[in-house]
Amino acid sequence: MSAVFSRLVRFQNPAGIIFYGEAGDTTISAESLYGKRVPTYQGQWPWQDDFALSGNEETVAKILSPLSSVPIFYGIGLNYRSHTKEATVKAGSDKHPLAFTKPPDALAGPLDDIPFSEALLNMDYEGELCVVIGKDLKNFAQDDDPTPYILGYTVGNDVSSRFWQKPEQSGGQHAIAKSFDKFAPIGPVIASTTAISDPANLTLETFVNGERRQKANTGELIFNLSAILEFVSRGVTLRPGTVIMTGTPAGVAASFRPQDKWLKDGDVVEVSISGIGSIKNKYVLE
Repeated sequence: MSAVFSRLVRFQNPAGIIFYGEAGDTTISAESLYGKRVPTYQGQWPWQDDFALSGNEETVAKILSPLSSVPIFYGIGLNYRSHTKEATVKAGSDKHPLAFTKPPDALAGPLDDIPFSEALLNMDYEGELCVVIGKDLKNFAQDDDPTPYILGYTVGNDVSSRFWQKPEQSGGQHAIAKSFDKFAPIGPVIASTTAISDPANLTLETFVNGERRQKANTGELIFNLSAILEFVSRGVTLRPGTVIMTGTPAGVAASFRPQDKWLKDGDVVEVSISGIGSIKNKYVLE
């Protein structure tokens, strides 16, 4: 679809009123937007025909998730070769992506705390490029052009409790470990397909308390965006606002030996993707 924005941010002004705004033409960290005045949009959803610049500006006081809600998340597992080599839970196929879902309540904002209980053991991170669907899509074919169906791209963290990903706990299903409340922070903006002309040539980095754990180019994906869309839309209608998390590279906590890198109460994970921006979330024990 042809977006009317470049990099779309959703925020509260000092009075607590929520707006969509234009963040500009450069890579954005969520924190860097605080206190700035940005042009605002009118309309409830950025994929609707009435979504347009309002002619007004507002001051950013709090950054929110770029989507107020999502129909569903699709996650793609083991989609970087570097990650397939380090993975402790082996699954997947050379012919098709390994796909799982996260529920709507997994959604979190780019600066939100990520809550977890003592039952959610072996907490981990997965920095990912995310695709936001902007138009109903069903039975996509790999030789189709995906651009008309894409609202834009955003940064995500596929938060995981690895204890619940073990086959003896999960029955071999990935989703149970990844579907807890606020286990899918995204943001800080949605970068349009005009702003990101080549999503297969972006640099992704993940930091834990300032230490870099992951670095990769998005061109290293085993299954590209077209292959992913073909697989997850087969017989299924992807609705606007659906978020697809395309996979994570090597460097997750589960890969370290000894396994002493699990996230703890107070740890801060930052995921950055060139051309889009960065999100930063503290993991907080409930």
